[in-house]
Amino acid sequence: MDNSAELLDSCEVPDWSIYLTPGSIERQLGLFCLGAGEQTHGSDNTRERALGCHALVWLKEGRGHLLHGPDRQLHEVRAPAMLWLFPGVLHGYQPTTRWRQAWTLFSGSAVDALTTLGHLDVSRPVRRFADPRPVDRAFSRLLRVSTQHNPVQLTGALYDVIAEAATTTGDDVAAQLAELASTPMSVQAYASELGLTVKELRDAVRRTTGSTPHELVLTTRLSNAKVLLAEEDLPVAAVARRVGYDDPAYFTRLFTARVGMSPGAFRRSGSLSGRISSL
Repeated sequence: MDNSAELLDSCEVPDWSIYLTPGSIERQLGLFCLGAGEQTHGSDNTRERALGCHALVWLKEGRGHLLHGPDRQLHEVRAPAMLWLFPGVLHGYQPTTRWRQAWTLFSGSAVDALTTLGHLDVSRPVRRFADPRPVDRAFSRLLRVSTQHNPVQLTGALYDVIAEAATTTGDDVAAQLAELASTPMSVQAYASELGLTVKELRDAVRRTTGSTPHELVLTTRLSNAKVLLAEEDLPVAAVARRVGYDDPAYFTRLFTARVGMSPGAFRRSGSLSGRISSL
């Protein structure tokens, strides 16, 4: 067993499970847990089946294969790894050693957005991690709060697990583009600055944010403008130039259309500071 797996194998726990029935208020949170637990099973193959909801299986110990999808494709599994199971998609376990795992079932309207963002990707049912400790900590918290009857904490724990487990190579591209957003450039120029093709830039930004590079630049500029309006005594024209717009009238129209109030109105009533300065 490699060192990363040993970090997760410090103690044995008895098998346990909890199944939850979320009420209407819990369902309005958009993401809700339907069950969680921990279990150990031997090297016998499991019965193939399809779930009626999403599931995450955090494999702490063991190796083998996951049978997944209508074509019954076999994916190699070696702990520590996350198995992503999808509603209506056939799956089965084929361990070659004992498996020790934690699991959770979940559903909700938020799964559509998580799918669009690439976090729930049926083409990637098995994911391994260079450093599994953040994922393990997030899953441990999820297991702990699953028994505490606090739906807000449980929803937050689910999001934490998904965010940690879905991190992919290149997720920093969106952050790098945001750093450049106040410099007026074309999408082609942004891509060249980051050493990417336009397609690579678009794919990386969509994978992380679900939007386009143009939209990320726009929302970043507006967010930066809000900070300047709230925290600095700058005229609106100066704010516009700081975030990448030479035409303050255009900036004002854009800000008003996207934010729902003018820059001056945001400064007065949309921010905590409520600073007053000349327009």
